[in-house]
Amino acid sequence: MDLLLSARPGRDCTVLEVRGELDMATAPQLRESLQRLVDAGDRQVIVDLAEVGFMDSSALGALVVMFKALRSVGGRLSLAAAQPAVRSVLTVTSVDRAIQVYDSVQAAEADPPSTGDATGR
Repeated sequence: MDLLLSARPGRDCTVLEVRGELDMATAPQLRESLQRLVDAGDRQVIVDLAEVGFMDSSALGALVVMFKALRSVGGRLSLAAAQPAVRSVLTVTSVDRAIQVYDSVQAAEADPPSTGDATGR
């Protein structure tokens, strides 16, 4: 299955909708799309994983790299709507301890960055 990525404006953020499988063949596309958002000045980015049925370690690596890139410029990367198999990967690898994972895009949009951390811009 091909990977489809589309960015749209959210509530005080940008939502990157991801459809397909995130694996070693498609992880570079994910990273490049997120990098383009950062380069364009986006600082609050939510990755909508509702249509992702599989994620491997290369995709996790791309997410962690971009989480750090956004954090370094005062931004925040959040994940939303992960299916059970993907959520399990995030939990087993402890990525969900570094990157906030929400049940839905709406829940992520409703949770503003805290003012006490580096993402509070």
